[in-house]
Amino acid sequence: MPSETIPKRVILILRSCTFTALMAISVVFFAGLVLATLGLPRLERWRFNIGDGCCRFELWLLEKICGLRYVLEGTAHLPRSGGILFWRHESAWETFLSFTLSARPTWVLKRELYWIPVIGWAIAALRPIAIDRGARRRAVNQILQKGPIQISQGRTLNFFPEGTRLAPCERRRYGLSGALLAKKLNCPVVPVAHNAGSFWRRRGWIKRPGVIQVRIGAPIDVNGRSPEAFNAAVQRWIEEALATMRVNA
Repeated sequence: MPSETIPKRVILILRSCTFTALMAISVVFFAGLVLATLGLPRLERWRFNIGDGCCRFELWLLEKICGLRYVLEGTAHLPRSGGILFWRHESAWETFLSFTLSARPTWVLKRELYWIPVIGWAIAALRPIAIDRGARRRAVNQILQKGPIQISQGRTLNFFPEGTRLAPCERRRYGLSGALLAKKLNCPVVPVAHNAGSFWRRRGWIKRPGVIQVRIGAPIDVNGRSPEAFNAAVQRWIEEALATMRVNA
């Protein structure tokens, strides 16, 4: 990591604190707007529009306050209606971006997020697949039951197959639920690699300026592969892409 002068370090801290404060305020505001649409089924699409607006606003704040922007490569590979994306999970940043890449996104996430006042309730209103990570078999069954329904409704299901955020060069075996779902539906998976963790680390609040590279790969076919072999193919693609974009941050 390059050395930093004290003034630069202070500026970095001040910018990161400013972003964090504005993010907290704005996320609660947008969550309140989502909750205001509850009980009005015809306004469901507005919940996604509000969520999309929230995430785009946070990405804009990051660029303007912290000097952290991103470039996308391979957007032509994104599914137009319904599909599965496997993301490298390094930062809170990719959760914002994942909302902006499809009209009606959905996620597999831990149910504890629902317990966060206001924000968790708004997340629940978007109907993701919330699982108990302590009950693995039940969680897999939930994904295999609810995933096909959501994808048939034209929603794009975002998986973070490592199950937790990792350090930039850390490696972890993928969970099988995403591969099992892809195999059940005979649905190719679109891999997404990025180096956000080099700028906004897991459990970190400092946001370093720079350009996050995001590479979206061609769909990887599940046919003829076991879930384990399929996961290995997706992970190999993502890690090879990461090897070309790592930076010292």
